[in-house]
Amino acid sequence: MKIYSRLGGQAGIILSSLVFCVTCSCDPSPDPGVEDQDQFEITPEKSAIAPGIIDEASGLAPSANMPGYLWTIQDSGKPNSLYLISKDGTSVKEYNVPGSSNRDWEDVAVGPGPDNGASYIYIGDIGNNNASAGTSTIYRVPEIAGTDGAFKQEAVQKINFSYPDGPRDAESLILDPVTKDIFIISKENQNTGIYRLPFPQSVSETMTAEKIGTVPGVAMATGGSISNDGSEILIRTYLAVSYWKRNNGETVGQTLTKSANKVLVVALEPQGESVCFDAERKGFYTLSEKSNAASVNLNYYKRK
Repeated sequence: MKIYSRLGGQAGIILSSLVFCVTCSCDPSPDPGVEDQDQFEITPEKSAIAPGIIDEASGLAPSANMPGYLWTIQDSGKPNSLYLISKDGTSVKEYNVPGSSNRDWEDVAVGPGPDNGASYIYIGDIGNNNASAGTSTIYRVPEIAGTDGAFKQEAVQKINFSYPDGPRDAESLILDPVTKDIFIISKENQNTGIYRLPFPQSVSETMTAEKIGTVPGVAMATGGSISNDGSEILIRTYLAVSYWKRNNGETVGQTLTKSANKVLVVALEPQGESVCFDAERKGFYTLSEKSNAASVNLNYYKRK
């Protein structure tokens, strides 16, 4: 485990762009005390991330076991590591995931899994590097209980899958906390596909994902998130974030086949690929690859 600290404030890139937002609703009731609405601040609270540590952040998820922290990963060519970021950006800790390989890691999720009551981290090795192999992998590992923990190789499980309609580039992974189904959103210029891996996912045989349909109005999806009660969904692109409210009795697939119907203003990022709700559903975070910028910010958009 490597521990890094922020050396000082870094200048962020602040431009404005459009972010899409939608309404729908979900099986579980919203958490008590949380405003059940889809209005978010348009100016984020910004926490600078020191360059040189996680310059290719791709995926973001709130820790279930460590309040105040978020998990992220890096794109292909980087270590097979998970990075734990404090919400104020002042601390980043690196944890190796033994038994895994970073072919093209693109998204990360935290939620339930095989053992009831346990929290798992899901790492989506779902990008298109070497996609001609035809098989993608999702690594599932129990979340460590504290910042001094370590991941064990014998606990890492591999969920291998293929697509029913040929290899796909994908950068968005959503774990339904209600059903434990995994959803992959493909990165397409049009006809953005929704693919489902139903629970319990096999860790011994290659699964064939089920195509549920397409996400209307979303192109080049780069990240996805679902609230920890399953009632709200985000999918982002380089320029926008789409929001859904899930209706009672709806599956994630049924929700995502509906169009977004709201537009919010958010800061444009150098190469935005990460988004997640916070654990309390009081807002959402975005994080970008550094690309050609001097540095990036962890951006937080409060719910109004």
